[in-house]
Amino acid sequence: MPDAQAQQAAKLAAAKAALRFIEPGKVVGLGSGSTATLFIQLLGEKVQQGLDIKGIASSEDSEILGRKLGIPITDFDHHSTIDVAVDGADEVAPGLALIKGGGGKLLREKIVASACKRFIIVADDSKLVKELGAFPLPVEVIPMAVPLVTEKLRDLGFTPKIRQDKSGSGPYITDEGNILLDCSSSGIADPEVTAAEIRSIVGVVEHGLFLNMAERVLLAGADGSVREITVADYPAV
Repeated sequence: MPDAQAQQAAKLAAAKAALRFIEPGKVVGLGSGSTATLFIQLLGEKVQQGLDIKGIASSEDSEILGRKLGIPITDFDHHSTIDVAVDGADEVAPGLALIKGGGGKLLREKIVASACKRFIIVADDSKLVKELGAFPLPVEVIPMAVPLVTEKLRDLGFTPKIRQDKSGSGPYITDEGNILLDCSSSGIADPEVTAAEIRSIVGVVEHGLFLNMAERVLLAGADGSVREITVADYPAV
């Protein structure tokens, strides 16, 4: 496991690197999670210094933070396209295939990602993997369908577990009122096939496989250096 202080420094370096993609007058997608939160904080500082942008948040938490920092928040009623979105990831694999949703916000994160011209991932280099699946895949499910979906996910080779709220009061409830199943596996060899299989299960709202969405990943090391990775130049890991 990476040193926590070094990992935090790497996340901050990646978040700082993303600022150069933000231009005045643009609509910016605000991601969720620890690294995206750092980016929102840095963006808020730029807004306070006079940067003119609008934000569309991928979670209630990100919206609250953005407003607190003075970022003008808009929505899809007013802007149907996002110029650039910056978000984190739990795993980054070849082809910039991602697992997201560790923070529980995957549905809105994917909506934002689907609406943006440029989707940029910020992460520390511990997130780089050869194959997705060491991190349990989050699957968002309609509450009444949880038993049925759980059985079908087991048939696909997953071991689903209902995510619990950090307070210990019961299941974690998403912003849209759904349940998350965290699905452990021995690895996801073909993410495209797996994504289609999961989406075909009635009761599944969305899953944490983000495929063919990221334009690039800004990957930071413990020394603060940041690599830009695209599909074309994905390094051997």
